[in-house]
This record gives sequence, C-alpha cells and structure tokens, in this order.
Amino acid sequence: MATSHNAFAADAPHSSEFETRRAALVNDIGESLEQVLTHINALNRSLEGIIEIGNEFASVEALWSQFETVMGREEEVAQNPSTQDDTEESRVEHDRASRG
Repeated sequence: MATSHNAFAADAPHSSEFETRRAALVNDIGESLEQVLTHINALNRSLEGIIEIGNEFASVEALWSQFETVMGREEEVAQNPSTQDDTEESRVEHDRASRG
C-alpha cells in the first residue's frame, strides 16, 4: 500500500506542473484571441469607412459615365456622318409618330 501511495505522490508534482503550464498556455491563447478579435474589429471599421467613401463617389462616377457616353456618340457621329443623318431622320419620325 505504501508503494502505490508513493507512486501517486510522485505523479502529483508532474500533473501539477502540467496543469500549471496548460493553464498558462490557455491564458495566452485567450489573450491572443482577444487581440485577434480587436484587430478584426479595427479592420472591419476600416473596410466600412472605405466602402462609405466609395459610395460617395457613385454620383461622380455616373456623371463621368454619361459624359463618356455622350462624347463617344459625338465621336462616332464625326467619324460616320451618315449615322448623324439617320439619327436625325429617326428623331423626326419618332416626333411625328408621337404627335399622332
């Protein structure tokens, strides 16, 4: 009986050391996860700010897109004068049809 008690007593310091190290590692992991969460939240706020800035430029982008479309049409008309006549004729026909 004394032999088994001595063996158990010898294992106790090892398990205590193991539990101490495990607790320290679990604590370190918990702190690291908290830091990761903090950094992810900061990243999320930064991305939201970037998206808001991008959304503010939507109206400017639409205006430039219209400008590009108009300039492209004028350039196309300058290259093909017959197209201009066709578009004017189709406008006149459309106006006549809409008037009745």
